[in-house]
Formats: sequence, structure tokens, C-alpha cells
Amino acid sequence: MTLITPPRRVALLSLLAAALGLAAGGAAWVLVHLIALITNLAFHHRAAWQLPSFTHLHRGPGIVLVAAVGGLVVGLMARWAPAIRGHGIPEAMEAVLIGDSRISPRTAVAKPLSAAIAIGTGGPFGAEGPIIVTGGALGSLLGQVLPVSPSERKILLACGAAGGMAATFGAPLASVVLAIELLLFEFSTRALVPLLACTSVAGGMHAALFGSGPLFVVPPHHFSGLASLPYFVPLGLACGLLAVVIVRGLALIEDAYRRLPISETWWPAIGGVGFGLVGVALPRVLGVGYNQISAVLAGHLGLRLLALLAVAKLGAWWVALASGTSGGTLAPILLISGSFGAAAGQVMHRVAPGSHTSTTAFALVAMAATFGAATRATLTAVVFVFELTHDYNAVLPLMLTTVVATMVAVAMTPDSLLTEKLTRRGLRVPAGYHADALHTTAVGDVMQEVDGSSADALDGLDAVPSTETLIDVLRKMFDEDLERVAVVDGGHVVGVCSRGDIVHARRRQLDHERIEPGWRWRRGGTVRT
Repeated sequence: MTLITPPRRVALLSLLAAALGLAAGGAAWVLVHLIALITNLAFHHRAAWQLPSFTHLHRGPGIVLVAAVGGLVVGLMARWAPAIRGHGIPEAMEAVLIGDSRISPRTAVAKPLSAAIAIGTGGPFGAEGPIIVTGGALGSLLGQVLPVSPSERKILLACGAAGGMAATFGAPLASVVLAIELLLFEFSTRALVPLLACTSVAGGMHAALFGSGPLFVVPPHHFSGLASLPYFVPLGLACGLLAVVIVRGLALIEDAYRRLPISETWWPAIGGVGFGLVGVALPRVLGVGYNQISAVLAGHLGLRLLALLAVAKLGAWWVALASGTSGGTLAPILLISGSFGAAAGQVMHRVAPGSHTSTTAFALVAMAATFGAATRATLTAVVFVFELTHDYNAVLPLMLTTVVATMVAVAMTPDSLLTEKLTRRGLRVPAGYHADALHTTAVGDVMQEVDGSSADALDGLDAVPSTETLIDVLRKMFDEDLERVAVVDGGHVVGVCSRGDIVHARRRQLDHERIEPGWRWRRGGTVRT
């Protein structure tokens, strides 16, 4: 018994993953065009496949009515497929952690349709959450139809989710990192190779279906290297605080919905009324908002409008998402934080005109910093914003500011935007990856050695090779209800291993996390204590 996946299985998973990349590309095309069609029908009373802008949308009570009807339809759909509620990534994480990576077929149909209705009727969401869930559902279904292990099904689910994101945004590298940070909970060759196969195909589908080039065009901006980095540290602190506000605010409004004395079927309609009223005051907050993000990055908006857009989008998104409707989190956070960063950049220019930093750079960096801090997907945020803009000049401040923001958010709130709901359900989400001693230690390294005379007394025990890993030995003990096994080397018994010996090996690994006293300074030199 071994945990090493044979090359033929990796090859099979890679072929299946490539097929998922094609399917995810098709699903992304359908979702994007379905959102555009519903948006045109709902607000402009025409059939068109191009996503319209809400900037100059006629204001009136019709906005509230359309949003409420869309919310009602989503609420009714949720009675048939409850998994469509929310942005979907926590549900995908839950399926991986405790559900053997099984997602129902109806989710694969209901999630993109409900998201298209919610966003098409003005919902202030992005398409990334729904397409990640849709792609993940396709991978899960493929893993349920074919004879694979739950671990392999998890890889297919992650491949489908990453493929959906890569096909929608043309960000294959960020999609791989997101799958590793949020869905796989492992970093291995058997997972990485299929992921790369899927996202490369899905990225090619994006280029074929939507065109190549960055999603957001950033005007040239000056970055003077090390001298400019200190100006981004306060921005990182502010973005960390913004991420905390985003996470805690959403949790508070979700609690308010749960206290309502009516069925949750009606919550999305109430949320529709809420964000619809905000949309009447400022139509820019409605829909996915990609054109608004482009305007922010281009520096076309003044300080007052930037501040108003950030606050209004945040309020509309809170009210909408907390209601349990269907929609993503990434695009709203990008617009909220981008507006916040651009506003901070304009303030910086007024306070420190010699800072040599651009408003565009502040907006761009704030997007990655806030998204990374809110989701704890730090590397995903950096790579994703870079791929969306192809702006290499911003990489250094992107990394520094995102790290600072994440440190602030981690210090102030234990849960992220993606794990708060799971924690409330009593589910613990792994916070990191490390080599497990049970997987890397041979039983010969922890056994109790025996001499020739003592070895005869162990002949009745089940034997394992001295090179067997502890996890395989432990599985054998559990499967056959054994307390001890004999350890053999070269056909001779050389030791005995008990369950207690394995526990002690795991404990020694935990001891590596203990803080040591380090060097103690004394006059005339140092000594190790």
C-alpha cells in the first residue's frame, strides 16, 4: 500500500483534466453571454450578447423592481438546489473537506443559471465564484462517473474549478495557485500536473472565445523601485483594515438576515430591493462592474466619486450576498478596493507630492492586497492581478502591500471571507501545508530494535518492511486491528513497532514548532542556551 500515485494514473488524470479545460471554456462562454443577454433584456428590453454599461442607466423604480424579481427567482431556485446560495467557494471547500468531493448534478446546472439571473438583474457580483463552482461541479461529476479514488476526484474538482476561472479571466497561473491555496489542500505532482494541463487548455479556450490580452488595460505608470516601496506600507495597513471591515460586515448582515421572521426563500428578493435602491442612487454599482474597474485604473474618476463608489458598492454587495443569492466576490472586491486605492493615491499626491507614485499603481496594488487579505489567498491575489493587467512594473509593490495587508487581517480576525461560514458550521479549514512525518518517515527509523534471541518471540506478528512509511503501517494496523507489527530487513526481524511508537514520531514533529531560547548575549561573547 502506497500513497505515491503511479505515472499511468497521473497521465489519466491529466487527460481528463484537459477535457475539463475544454468543458470549462464552454461553460465560461455560456455564463458570460447568458449574463449579458439577461442584463440587456431586463434593463434595455433588447436581445444582445454584449455586456452593457450601467454608467448611464436611466434611474427609476424599475431598477428596484427588476432586482427584486431576480432575487425572487433565485430564492425559488434555491429551494430546488440549496447549494446555489452564496458565492459558492466555501461550499466547494466543504465538499472537498467532508463530502468526498461530491457535488450534485443539479448544482452544475442551477449555479450558472441562478448566477446569470442574479447578476443579469443588477446583482453587484462577479462571475468568478459561479464559474468556479460550475467547473468544480463538472470535475466532481466526472470523478463520480469514472472509477477514481476520492483523492483523485478532489483533483478533478479542483481542475474543473481552476479551468473555469482560467477560461473566464485568461489567468491560468492564478487559477492553479487558487486551486492549491483554497481547494486541494495539498501540493504534489499528482495534483499539479493535471492542474497545469487543465488551465493551459482553458486559457487557450479563453483566447479563442474572448480574445487575448489583459482584461484590464493599465496606463503606463512610473515605479522608481526601492525608494517608492515605503509609500505602499501605509496602503497595505489600510487595505488590511478594509479586508477586516469587508469580512466582519458581511458576517453581521448575514446574522441580521437570519433573525428575520420569514423564510429564507424571500431573502434574495429583500436583498434585491436593498441593492436596487443603492443602484437608483448610483447605477455604477450594479452588475459585474468590469468597465468601472477599468475606469478606476485609467484614473478617470475624481476623489469624491471614488469614495462614493467604494462605499456604495460595498453596501450593495453586503446586502445582496448576505441574502443568500448567487454571485461572486472577486469583482466586487476589486472595484471596492481599487476605488479605495485610487482615492488613497490621490490623497497621497496632495499630502506628499514628491512621492513619485501614481494613482493607477495605488489602485492596482490595493486590489491585490485587499483580496489577498480578505480571502487569505495571498499568492493567488498577487498573481491574479498581475495576469489581469500584464503590468510587471507593479509586482514588487503588489507583493509587499499584499503581505502587509494579510498580516493585519490575520491579526484582527481569525476567519477569512471564505472560511467564516464554514467555521460557523463547525468545520475547521487547514491553514497551511507542511510535510507530515507519517508520510515521510520509514518505520525502521522509529522501531524498537531487537536482537536475535528476542526476534524469535515476534514470529507470530504481521511483518512489514523497514522501508515502509508510517502512514502505510498505521493503515495496516487499523485495517487488521493490530497493536504491533514486526519490522523486517533482508528477511530477518530487526525490530517491533507499536501504535505508540508512531504517535511519538508525530509528537517529535510537533516539537519542531516549539520556540527555542536562541543565543544569550554576555560580556565577552555569546553562549547558546
